Amino acid sequence: MPDHVHWVVALGNGESLSRLMQSFKGYVAYRLNQIEGLPEKIWQSGFHDHALRSDEDLRAMARYVIANPLRAGLVDDIGLYPRWDAIWL
Repeated sequence: MPDHVHWVVALGNGESLSRLMQSFKGYVAYRLNQIEGLPEKIWQSGFHDHALRSDEDLRAMARYVIANPLRAGLVDDIGLYPRWDAIWL
């Protein structure tokens, strides 16, 4: 999506979602500043997360996330969207 990120991630033991998001946002902001000269502050503070409780929920959520570019009208076929990928399908 052009203005936000949807992920389905599995955290390992001891990994923190907050730390993952801090690292991701910091890296992207740094690289955009290097490449495009954008200011370092490109992200809103915080993030929204949703915990999944079963494998069935995981598959449904992965399909929902992958279909976002279709719902947004960015592509007519998800195979044409260059930034999608999922191991859960």
